[in-house]
Amino acid sequence: MLDKTDRKLLSLLQQDCTLSLQALADEVNLTSTPCWKRLKKLEDDGYIRNKVALLDAEKLGLDLTAFVLIKTQCHSSEWYQVFVNQVSEMPEVMAFYRMAGEYDYLMRVQVTDMKSFDSFYKRLVNGVAGLSDVTSSFSMEEIKFTTCLPIPE
Repeated sequence: MLDKTDRKLLSLLQQDCTLSLQALADEVNLTSTPCWKRLKKLEDDGYIRNKVALLDAEKLGLDLTAFVLIKTQCHSSEWYQVFVNQVSEMPEVMAFYRMAGEYDYLMRVQVTDMKSFDSFYKRLVNGVAGLSDVTSSFSMEEIKFTTCLPIPE
C-alpha cells in the first residue's frame, strides 16, 4: 500500500526522473538512505517500470500521428500471439490496445508524413492475415499529452 510519501515520490519522478536522490529526499522530508530504500521498494514492487527521456516527435520530424482502429474475424490465441508479436515489432506503433466495443484493436502510430504512414499501413495489412477492417484517423493538433498518471489517494 502506498503512503503519502510514496505517492509524493512517484509524482516527483513522473515530472522529472533526473532529480537527485538528495533533492527527492528533501522534497519528502527524509534523509537520503530512507528515501533510497523507498525508491528501491517502489522499483522492486513494480510501481516504477522505467526511467526514460521523453523525446519531441516534432523536432525529430515525426509530424504525423495516426490512430488506427482494427476489426478482425480471428480470435484464436495462436492468431492473437502472431498479431501481437508482429505489431510489437513495428517501431512506429507508440501504443497498442485490445479493445471492447465496435473495434477489436487500437494503435497510436507516429511517422514523418503520409507517405511513411502508407508504407506502415501496407506492412500492417499485408503482414497480418485476418484483418477485416482497418480504419485510420489523423491528428490535426495535439492538445494534451502527458505521461504522468494520476496517483490515487
